[in-house]
Amino acid sequence: MTQTSRAPARIDRFFSMPSARADSWRDLVGLAQRWETGKGDRKAVEAALGELAVMEEFHAYPGIRLMSALRDRLAADAAQGFTSLARNISSAIITRDYKHDPAEWETSEDVANTPADRLPPTLGRGEAHRPYFEVLVVSPAPAARWQHMAGEFRRLRRPEDEFIYEPVFVGSLEDAVCAAIVNPDLAAVIIYDGFGQRSRHDAPVLRSVLEATGLAAAADERGELSLFLADGIKSIRPELDIYLLSDRAVEKTAGDVRASAIRRVFYQIEEPLELHLSVLEGVRARYETPFFDNLKRYARRPVGTFHALPIARGKSVFKSDWIRDMGEFYGINLFLAESSATTGGLDSLLEPTGNIKKAQEMAARAFGADHVFFVTNGTSTSNKMVHQALVAPGDIVILDRNCHKSHHYGLVLAGGQPLYVDAFPMTEYSMYGAVPLKTIKSALLDLKEEGRLDKLRIVDLTNCTFDGHIYNTRRVMEECLAIKPDVVFLWDEAWFAFARWSPFLRPRTAMGGAEAIEKWLRDPASLQAYEKQQKELGDKPSREKLLATRLIPDPRKVRLRVYQTNSTHKSMSAIRQGSMVLVKDVDFHNVEAQFHEAIFTHASTSPNQQLIASLDVARRQMELEGYGLVQNAIEIALDIRREVNSHPVISRYFKVLGAPEMVPAEYRSAGFVDALTPGTTWGDFLRSAREDEFCLDFTRMTVVCGSAGFDGTQFKGLLADKYSIQLNKTSRNSVLLQSNINNTRSDVAHLIRVLLEISTDIEDRLANGGEAARQAFAARVKSLMTDVPDLPNFSHFHESFRKDAGKKTAEGDMRTAFYGAYKAEFCEYIPLRSPDIDRRLKEGPDMVSANFVIPYPPGFPIMVPGQVITKETIDFMRKLDVKEIHGYESARGLKLLKADTPAAKARRTAA
Repeated sequence: MTQTSRAPARIDRFFSMPSARADSWRDLVGLAQRWETGKGDRKAVEAALGELAVMEEFHAYPGIRLMSALRDRLAADAAQGFTSLARNISSAIITRDYKHDPAEWETSEDVANTPADRLPPTLGRGEAHRPYFEVLVVSPAPAARWQHMAGEFRRLRRPEDEFIYEPVFVGSLEDAVCAAIVNPDLAAVIIYDGFGQRSRHDAPVLRSVLEATGLAAAADERGELSLFLADGIKSIRPELDIYLLSDRAVEKTAGDVRASAIRRVFYQIEEPLELHLSVLEGVRARYETPFFDNLKRYARRPVGTFHALPIARGKSVFKSDWIRDMGEFYGINLFLAESSATTGGLDSLLEPTGNIKKAQEMAARAFGADHVFFVTNGTSTSNKMVHQALVAPGDIVILDRNCHKSHHYGLVLAGGQPLYVDAFPMTEYSMYGAVPLKTIKSALLDLKEEGRLDKLRIVDLTNCTFDGHIYNTRRVMEECLAIKPDVVFLWDEAWFAFARWSPFLRPRTAMGGAEAIEKWLRDPASLQAYEKQQKELGDKPSREKLLATRLIPDPRKVRLRVYQTNSTHKSMSAIRQGSMVLVKDVDFHNVEAQFHEAIFTHASTSPNQQLIASLDVARRQMELEGYGLVQNAIEIALDIRREVNSHPVISRYFKVLGAPEMVPAEYRSAGFVDALTPGTTWGDFLRSAREDEFCLDFTRMTVVCGSAGFDGTQFKGLLADKYSIQLNKTSRNSVLLQSNINNTRSDVAHLIRVLLEISTDIEDRLANGGEAARQAFAARVKSLMTDVPDLPNFSHFHESFRKDAGKKTAEGDMRTAFYGAYKAEFCEYIPLRSPDIDRRLKEGPDMVSANFVIPYPPGFPIMVPGQVITKETIDFMRKLDVKEIHGYESARGLKLLKADTPAAKARRTAA
């Protein structure tokens, strides 16, 4: 999907922004230089400028004046002047200097005297820097008037304005949608009634995207486009403020329920200054960081500290002969902003009533949640908080066995009984995918048939998974609610906080899915759809029919209760361990008190002030520039995929896996293969995002290294030790690369250079080592890529820890088993290679795990307390060649619970 050099640059190539825009300008400069030196063709320059001009209509810079100057120089055959101006514009776009340097908006001819209405948009001369943004103006006025209208906006600027903006004009619904997608600098939209629907440009892919989202068909049915456009833009970029200017009954429009997407309605332009101030105020509402702002003010005050925090104000550091270097390394502000006080402009994280409370409310607005709670102990703590708040001893939780260990430990602490469901295996790469919906529904139906559905409390899933599998959150929740209308959902989105700012990923987040369900529940058609399906299913539908049907819940009974945990630090600009709990729960008032008790239990009473401030600032950044940052992260990932998989040398040894390898075809009903497959459109991807059971997060790239003779741990070490490239996750024969809002194209270039160097070294070794080297390499690759161990599924809990579980369901009392292992006399150890293990597998008694055993990789528990250990698990353990296995002591062996534990005796007595 990314635009290659000299590929057609029509408006419908908008998904290649922002780097493709810079590439196109560099291409134009290159063509101009060839023209200037007599080596190139003027027509090629003219064609390239024509392609660029269409895209540039959706950006304020370089604007009408500079683009006109380029055309004038081209028409006058002024090759040198054209090249010079094009080079300046290209440089300003790459460096973003136009946002703060007024000279970038001027040509050499107009430096001397610029009229007031044509002042450069970033600054008046001599002004201090102010944050810059752009405003989309959708107007029915002819394009010839747009420059004059821009001047009217500029005349409204005042020295006391906190920010400065430049308008971008379009004249149609399609151009407005395109601008919202293309231009990440937009922070607000002004809509004048009376605009048209169709773009002035040929944009077939744009129309295909509109059709895929349903916007085009709906627009055709509605004569009134303004409210429809506002809804459409909000669905793409919910962070944008939208203002409507109408010459009709604005009072009636403002009261229309469809106007909820609009921040304010004006009667045409009777109050231009009010419109200008409203735009600035809307941006300021997102720019404000209540806790961080107060922390900065606190740090500037002279404060006497008589509390238990010696480093506060930094005196113990900067006056020390021995640790002054720490102060010099971190800087004085870190210590001036430290305090254990919750007064004097600060606030308490445990009982927020001031600026932390307001910061959390602003985060809730940004993420589309009802409530947000900041957590400074990482998402491991966030997950435990939710479990403790919602799960009582004996409650059943449907849990992805492959989830993060904090969920398992959370249930141990809460006393919940996990009913483990397994994800689909990817044995070739020694990893699991995600849990199929059919598996989840089967667990729900099992509980229903056993008469135990009332004991089910939570469905707990990881979205997206470590390896990038994204659930269809709306479908999962709707079908589960069709079986149990009040079930609670916990979505662990530790790696997925950034997805809120992608229009393609947002619907697949927990809050995005919940928002769609909320909207559906309000629609009278929802009840009609439910009743129609009930007639089709009949009075007593078979289990097979229920599993094969996309179930519709009864909107009259649904209690929508959704919790989402985010490791904000993993994908946003927050300090390590910064996390959030997002809540959209219609019954939260019933559990709010116990939720606060969970916070008191798990949260530190001495939270780090800088960490809280970073959560506040991370929200600000994403609301104001997150859309562009996420688009760039996606494009970085697509660049890596394309370069690795198409490189003539690198691709012999390394490969970035796509959907065909990561998601079985049965879960891709829309037929989507990969973003880089020739002929694939973004309409195809949008259909996949809406319809497929699973799709992939492009920013997560599984790179197969086993075909280069490296296991994952070995390759991770090589990249870190020799090339200073850091990554987290590995499997037996792969490593996981992640692009994020921090990455640049320079990072991509460094990675490709390193992979080429490693690949070339392999080629040289194989060429110089003779047949023996080639055979050894082939054997190594075979052991990593072919001779892989089967992945063990969860077996079952031992009868001693089944409590009142039914015959069909597999939940167990993990808490009793966990704490039973605290008594040494109830435990035994057997070495992994001991023949006693093989004998007991055949003859008994059952071997019951006393604790969690978690190998890294794959990083999930292959044994949990109370689980019966099977041959598949032992075989897997014996084939593991990883060094890090939590819960396993190689010197002593497997830790097992004996058959005569109190729980076992009690179970036998009851029987």
